[in-house]
Amino acid sequence: MAIVEVNHLAKTFVRRTKAGRVRRERTEVEAVVDVSMTIEAGELVGYLGPNGAGKSTTIKMMCGILAPSGGSVRVDGLVPITDRRRLARRIGVVFGQRSNLWWDLPLADSFDLLRHLYRVDTSRFRADLAWLTELFDLGELLPVPVRQLSLGQRMRGELASALLHDPTVVFLDEPTIGLDVVSKHAVREAISTLQRERGTTILLTTHDLGDVQRLCSRVMIIDHGRVISDGSLDDLVRRHQPARTLVVDLDTTVAELRIDGLVTLRIEGPRHWLAFDQATMTAAEAIARVTAAVPVRDLAIEEPEIEEIIRRIYAREVSIDGPPGTA
Repeated sequence: MAIVEVNHLAKTFVRRTKAGRVRRERTEVEAVVDVSMTIEAGELVGYLGPNGAGKSTTIKMMCGILAPSGGSVRVDGLVPITDRRRLARRIGVVFGQRSNLWWDLPLADSFDLLRHLYRVDTSRFRADLAWLTELFDLGELLPVPVRQLSLGQRMRGELASALLHDPTVVFLDEPTIGLDVVSKHAVREAISTLQRERGTTILLTTHDLGDVQRLCSRVMIIDHGRVISDGSLDDLVRRHQPARTLVVDLDTTVAELRIDGLVTLRIEGPRHWLAFDQATMTAAEAIARVTAAVPVRDLAIEEPEIEEIIRRIYAREVSIDGPPGTA
């Protein structure tokens, strides 16, 4: 069942710039040009792209904050811009650099105010708050004013505040921005638990590829207002970095190994780096060929750098539609 349906979505902003003492020039900026996607119920999807690609603009149209200039969007069966109030009760939204909480109030009071705003039944609210308090480890933070919370603590509170009304769909825009390693881990674990235990549909935008690798089964990449890739992260890696590297430590120093299907990248003493094409050979096959040819002390698979692959796509050093390695 599709919970988010987007068809040829577009958004154009009008910018007026100074062109004299009183005259202003009117120019149009296409933030989103042609975005289409379908997200099934219970999916956790990563939505990636460089700054200015149109990610946040897309989410704002999905939430009903912005009206599309073209195309259509439906979230949980509703048109966001015309059914904004009804949709607000079905979605949760977290923007990493904006707050849903009241700065000078204790965290618990912010949650209680949100209960009234969303008109959540008292018994349901108490049950959900108890679950979220445990999920995000908020027990000791409930009486603390929001302004006294650390960034990581506040972000956990922000996530809980977006879930108090038990939304069907959650939009997370940079939820781990600025967090330390411990706080990132806590937030990622909570998001994963939410999707796994409650089947919540989640669309996650982030520049932190650690979020994507740990959370998302599906990744969409947007650039210049268009979706240029949609699939699993593994598929993306196979398309643009088909070679994997086998690092082999031998018992003794030997010259270059000549093994069918493997190419020597470099040699440092008894250690050899051997590349193989994962489209035609599995890691098990590569290991079997090496161990059959020479005595091996130790070996390991060196995985492609996901960040480098994404960087090359952003920089247009590879063609997203063409064969790997083409510009």
